[in-house]
Amino acid sequence: MFVRRIYSEADLIKKCLGGDRKAQRALYELYSGKFLAVCRRYVKDYGSAEDIMIEGFMKIFECLPQYQGSGSFEGWMRRIMVTQSLLYIRSNRRFQFEVQLEEGEMDGYLEPEGGRLESEDLLKLIDELPLGYRMVFNLYAVEGYSHKEIRELLGISESTSKSQLSRARAALRSRLLAEYEKEKNHGG
Repeated sequence: MFVRRIYSEADLIKKCLGGDRKAQRALYELYSGKFLAVCRRYVKDYGSAEDIMIEGFMKIFECLPQYQGSGSFEGWMRRIMVTQSLLYIRSNRRFQFEVQLEEGEMDGYLEPEGGRLESEDLLKLIDELPLGYRMVFNLYAVEGYSHKEIRELLGISESTSKSQLSRARAALRSRLLAEYEKEKNHGG
């Protein structure tokens, strides 16, 4: 990518810290597509996700002096985007978590026989999950947060986080099976 040839990551950070608008624009262009996808995993509305991403970049530039240089810079920025998404959800929607565990829920995923699930299909299924399920699933399975970290981020218990993840997996398995059966019956 052209931006990477102009600046190394360290130079980009240094120039952004100095208020260099071209460097800030380069950072935005380098990561905006990826971070819009992160925000969209939490917020269905494209326009709102775009607003969250822009606010996330503003927060990144504001908090950049706090970046210690240890660990992945992209990972540090991603955490800010996730946090901004969760703040948006908290302030604009009321959400509740169901805490009952259902009998017989299995761990793992069901893969349709004879076919591969495309990533776009899986993202669509995840997007259709209820808000609580979707948030926990994304935080745990996609972003790699622990149940303890999810508890802290969402203000829920670890058992609620585990329950939501289990229910999200069960809902995804059910929908995958339904899609497989529909495809199988239509010869596709």
